[in-house]
Amino acid sequence: MAGPAFRAAAVRVRVPATSANIGPGFDALGLALGLYDDVVVRVADSGLHIDIAGEGSETLPRDEAHLLVRSLRTTFDLLGGQPRGLEIVCANRIPHGRGLGSSSAAICAGIVAARAVTIGGETRLDDTALLELATEIEGHPDNVAACLLGGFTLSWMEAGAARAIRMDPCDSIVPVVFVPGKPVLTETARGLLPRTVPHVDAAANAGRAALLVEALTRRPELLLPATEDRLHQEYRAPAMPESAALVERLRADGIPAVISGAGPTVMALADPGTADKVEALAGTDWAANRLSLDQRGASVLPLAA
Repeated sequence: MAGPAFRAAAVRVRVPATSANIGPGFDALGLALGLYDDVVVRVADSGLHIDIAGEGSETLPRDEAHLLVRSLRTTFDLLGGQPRGLEIVCANRIPHGRGLGSSSAAICAGIVAARAVTIGGETRLDDTALLELATEIEGHPDNVAACLLGGFTLSWMEAGAARAIRMDPCDSIVPVVFVPGKPVLTETARGLLPRTVPHVDAAANAGRAALLVEALTRRPELLLPATEDRLHQEYRAPAMPESAALVERLRADGIPAVISGAGPTVMALADPGTADKVEALAGTDWAANRLSLDQRGASVLPLAA
């Protein structure tokens, strides 16, 4: 069978940051945020050339070990074959190791770019297959679902395959993220979780996660009780005590606040009337960013945009 044909022109892909869990929705709920990485991929005559600007420019590999490249390669294999060469330019804005989905962004950028640069790629690899592939690479679907679909997502595994639904979050919700200077490895944060939890805590989280769907989509006034968590944040606190303390302080002031993903970033869900006040609570130890909600997810954009 003949291998795939590739577009001569470069493609540009934009992928959003994401916040998983959102309190009680452990490994299931995700929110796409208006903070983006941009990747430009062009099929070349030979070799592999990577330029990286922004986050990770001094630490990320510029070879086959790069997660973006590994995701491109995996996708090209599924599409029928590898191109002769690749030229890649990355403009990274999503902080690394902070619980804002930087690895999911790299994975989703790679698989979407590979499909876009392959002629007939969307026919060979539909959106459902993209989610399944991204989940296979990442290991769980919560961040990649939000990154691919945008908005507010609920994801799960069914018969070994990733599934997700997308919902529209209330446009009055204004995420404010507090990003600390030092990262925490996801593996470290996961390693602190117990193998079992009390039944009463599991029951409480199930109710809060259900309430969170209502709060995020229709009744944001319920976000404070809806973001209460008993499954993961308390157990992870020893790895990020400053983050845990900030969440506690914000919630004591009536502000819905959670650990973003595996941390250590803290995300507060404000509204247009309180976002400036919430942002000002950062102090000197945090980089506070008032963000929008991303509604598009991973997108192929014109190069000149």
